[in-house]
Amino acid sequence: MYPVTDIHVHIQPLRQFHSQAIEQARHGHPNWAEVEEFCEKPAAFLKYLDSAGVDRAGLINYVSPEVTGFTAEVNDWVARYASADPRRLIAFGSVHPRYTADAAGETDRLAALGIRALKIHPSHQWFAPNAYQEELPSLRAVYERATAHRMPVMIHTGTSVFRNARNLYAQPMLADDVGVDFPDLTVILAHGGRPLWMNESFFLVRRHKNFHIDISSIPARRLLEYFPRLEEIADKVLFGTDWPGFGMNDLKAGVEAFLALPIAEPARRKILYENAARLFPA
Repeated sequence: MYPVTDIHVHIQPLRQFHSQAIEQARHGHPNWAEVEEFCEKPAAFLKYLDSAGVDRAGLINYVSPEVTGFTAEVNDWVARYASADPRRLIAFGSVHPRYTADAAGETDRLAALGIRALKIHPSHQWFAPNAYQEELPSLRAVYERATAHRMPVMIHTGTSVFRNARNLYAQPMLADDVGVDFPDLTVILAHGGRPLWMNESFFLVRRHKNFHIDISSIPARRLLEYFPRLEEIADKVLFGTDWPGFGMNDLKAGVEAFLALPIAEPARRKILYENAARLFPA
């Protein structure tokens, strides 16, 4: 068996959560004390990955005073956390153009800090991924510097159940302009647009050479219903669970559910291992 990468887990500074947001998250997980321990102790989380049969994990962090409460401090926090094992722990950070005076400089700083990729969460940050065209011109600098540093940018697509989320911003087609204007930028469409816009995500991945999707938070039993032609884009699909998000309480169960799907072995290997290894070489 090859080493599995889960490109989408939420290891975050829980103390920064807005009270209503953390109540929603806590309510959706039966063992929140375990989540708290893993977010405080990298060694404990690494043991959990071992028990789940996962070699590497993408640690998703982003700035969202609007919805979750996370500030720019998440960047230094996740860099420190991932330093416990930089090969296995892939740090995702964030540059929020509304709260950053020098978006280009901050992107450069994060790259030097060890942040491997950036996360944009349109529904939690209240801007569209193509907002650089009008109200947020500094977003262009984020994409430009990310391209220069070969830092993938993950864009949340699909709905969010958190209060105050603005879901219209998370429609995948809004990222089409990013593919046109920044053709050398590696983009990961998180969640594949589920549960409303999977066809848009599939179209974008086929249209833009550097676009990918991750399949996190999609129940395995519905994955091939949502993406019946998944194997056609297997070169551009990344495995992810969204642990400990709503409905994903057990990382090992998420891996096993995917392994049980009738997917050809070459495609399975690409999705679980090879694609992430290519985008995030150890």
